Amino acid sequence: MSKTSRPSYVIQSVVHASDVLRAFRSRGEALRLRDIVERTGFNKGLCFRLLHTLRHCGLVEKVDETRYRLTSEMHRRKRYRIGYAALGHDSSFQRAVQESLVWTAKNEDIELLVLDNRRSAKTALRNADHLIREKVDLAIEYQIDEAAAAAISARYVQAGIPFIAVHVPHPGATYYGANNYQAGLLAGHYLGRWAKSRWNGQVDEVLLIEAARAGSLVHGRLDGVLAGLRESLREVMTTCPVVSLDGDGEFNRTLERVRQHLRRSDRKRVLVGAMNDSSALGATRAFQESGRAATCAIVGQNAEPDARAELRQSRTPLIGSVAYFPERYGEELIALALDVLGQRPTPPAKFVRHQVITAGNLHHFYPNDALMTSAAAL
Repeated sequence: MSKTSRPSYVIQSVVHASDVLRAFRSRGEALRLRDIVERTGFNKGLCFRLLHTLRHCGLVEKVDETRYRLTSEMHRRKRYRIGYAALGHDSSFQRAVQESLVWTAKNEDIELLVLDNRRSAKTALRNADHLIREKVDLAIEYQIDEAAAAAISARYVQAGIPFIAVHVPHPGATYYGANNYQAGLLAGHYLGRWAKSRWNGQVDEVLLIEAARAGSLVHGRLDGVLAGLRESLREVMTTCPVVSLDGDGEFNRTLERVRQHLRRSDRKRVLVGAMNDSSALGATRAFQESGRAATCAIVGQNAEPDARAELRQSRTPLIGSVAYFPERYGEELIALALDVLGQRPTPPAKFVRHQVITAGNLHHFYPNDALMTSAAAL
């Protein structure tokens, strides 16, 4: 090593200042002091002094009392090319994820190459090969077949392409998505509280609608549902039968499986935990068709528009759905992707926020739904 290349000649304050500048992912992004602290890992005092100095030098400016943004073109970065292999387009949840990704990528001047996995492991493998041939800088992989995850991962790792796995973990990927057990726990607690208030805590059966091929982690949602019910209805759940049906996360398959089950069972007071809203709505339709809507309570996962519309119905057995807020996925996924590409410290997993959505709080969390309903009626 030459004398001039020694680390001792690096001016650490300049390095710190450049880290603060890189914390801004685009010229127009406005950040608070605590955002800079989170992205750089520096303490609050150092970040404040660096921002004050950069502002003095004309490189950042204050937008308002709490937020800063860049004023210099020096932050201009290369235009990244990111591939997105979507799970499919057969639900409003998947469409919302893609729409938010497309919008955020455009806003961040990122080229986004979108492919459709069509809920098929074979298609997902072909799409991974396609993204590798296209030499994307990073891939976002959304497919739910756990058995295909290792093969898909091997392709990206061999090609040297970093990737983010949505909702189903893939070896070597940064995980983004649900905290499945916690989301299920929320659903189980809500079902238990509902049974206490409406049925005096009496339950004759628990019905779990799963998707086996999604693997053990996604199945954790239903483990969470059971745990929540056992915490809420301790004595009842020691003897209450639990039945699992595989609806594969799809409306039609769930509808048929629940129809078949109801032909064999005459149990009243049934609590249903579904792995997603398509499953929950399939179960809802089956109970309604059999004239047994009043004998069950169903909670789904995702709080998709179709499920939110069902929650507005006065006599629906669907009593809630755990929201994942897919309309926010684009912003969070692109931010995570830029951190990975910028070689900034990133957690191995980033979990989305969860909230039980019911008829009582629907308007608070989704106030624009009423406007959408009115527009659709015109």
